[in-house]
Order: sequence, then C-alpha cells, then structure tokens
Amino acid sequence: MNLSLIDYGTGNVASVERALQRLGAESQRAATRECIENAEALLLPGVGHFAALIRALEERALRGPLLETLERGVPFLGICLGLQALYDSSEEAPDLHGLQLLRGQIRALPSSVKLPHMGWNQVRTARSSRLLEGIAPEAYFYFAHSYAALAEKESPDTVATCTHGAEFVAVLERGNVFAVQFHPEKSGSAGARLLQNFLSLAA
Repeated sequence: MNLSLIDYGTGNVASVERALQRLGAESQRAATRECIENAEALLLPGVGHFAALIRALEERALRGPLLETLERGVPFLGICLGLQALYDSSEEAPDLHGLQLLRGQIRALPSSVKLPHMGWNQVRTARSSRLLEGIAPEAYFYFAHSYAALAEKESPDTVATCTHGAEFVAVLERGNVFAVQFHPEKSGSAGARLLQNFLSLAA
C-alpha cells in the first residue's frame, strides 16, 4: 500500500513515521501534487499554528490535489491540527479558509482552564467507531492543543469527545475521512491500536 504522510514543512511527521514503523508499516513523505495523487492512504500530521498549515498547503499547491484525492475515496487520517484543518476556519487565523470539508469554526478552549491542553485525557465514545474498534472505552490519549472543534451540537461525524474546560470533538469519521484531536503516536498502546485500525481500513 502506498501510505503517504503529507509533509508541509513543519509538524510531527517523523514521530508518526516511527509509530507506523513499529507497526511494520512503511510510509513515504508527500510534498508534491504527484505524491498526493498517487497515494493509496493519506495521513496529515499537524502541530503548531493553523495559519502555518493552511499557508503551506496553499504555497505548495497541495490543497486542490488533497481535496480531489479525498473525493476519490482515498482513506485519510488527520492528526491534531490535521483534524482542525478539515473545518471552514479557525479563530486562530480567522482570515484563512480551512479545507472546508466540515462546517463550522475551530474555537479557542476556555481561558478558565490551563492552556494548552497538554497531557493525557479520557475520551467519551458517542457512537460506534471503526477507528476505535478494540480500544477500551475508558482509554486515555495524549493531547497538545489550545483550539478545538467544540461539540456544541450533536454531529453524525463525531464518534468521540473529550472535555477540557469545554466538550470538544476528539474523534470524527465521515466516509473515508478520519481525524483525531489527540496524538496517537504519543498515546501508547491505545494510540498504536488506533493507527493499526486505520491501516486495516485502508488496506
């Protein structure tokens, strides 16, 4: 399987590569239109500022190829900022458009809690999930973020939420598009199982 990690110049690509290698999966970095178009499965790892990711995709002319590849049904996993990029926009950079696959704006977590939301937290499953199959309902995952897709209303795409000052989307699934707000590559056995589930779905 041609498993590609979208490399936009920043982010946590190397740590995700190592996590995949531990599962016996080889991947390549995709930084061009051709690499994305030829991928049989795509991952978008992301850390840092929303603007850095969106501007990098624009400057490298990767937005169009990415959306076209997802439209064809290629399995996709967005991680952390890779989840946030799926939405219309973000308060972190309100003048920029996200990938606009999902409606809504990414918002800042409440200032009443310690930010960034850094460390282990428990997710609450909202419905059955292919990505979370075989993972204990009380499992903890590792988070590192200050912005999130707040779970203000029920969405059929939301399969699990987490709470840090406010309830937010932790895992979402829509057809071939999967995304998590936490870092599975830093989340021990539960994170490894989630990555393995994605590889199995993509195979």
